[in-house]
Amino acid sequence: MVLNNIEILIEKYNNAETTLKEEAQLKAYFLSDDVAPHLEHYKPMFQYFSQSKQEQYTKDVPLNSKKTKLYQWISVAAVAVLMIGLVVPTFIGPSEQEKQEALLAYNQTIEAFNLISLGMNEGKQQLNSLTLVSDNLNQGIEVAGHLSEFTKTTNKIFKNK
Repeated sequence: MVLNNIEILIEKYNNAETTLKEEAQLKAYFLSDDVAPHLEHYKPMFQYFSQSKQEQYTKDVPLNSKKTKLYQWISVAAVAVLMIGLVVPTFIGPSEQEKQEALLAYNQTIEAFNLISLGMNEGKQQLNSLTLVSDNLNQGIEVAGHLSEFTKTTNKIFKNK
């Protein structure tokens, strides 16, 4: 029955579903001498966990305070620059008069673009008229070519030439 319970706990352990109490039961079982032969391959893992829990780092960790002070001052300076960059434009931003002048310049620019657009549209209409004249002139040249052909034929009939 105990072996069956251990196998169920191992299955739960592999699925990461065990509680701390169940893990303690597994650790106690695998640290004992009577482990089932088909579960022997789990024994080194639990022995490692118990050994690594007892390990401690005993060396002193040197602290370089000179470098950290420099980095602290650099970070303080960076925060100060950011704050100045965010706060100053709100106080020194454009005045109401400058805003009104900019709006007036914008409106004048829009009016100038509208006048240019009207002029371009009138020029386009004049170009359309020129295109119509050009088409009529081409038709006239074509009719004149027919007339000269007609004149040649007429002269042949009357033997003028």
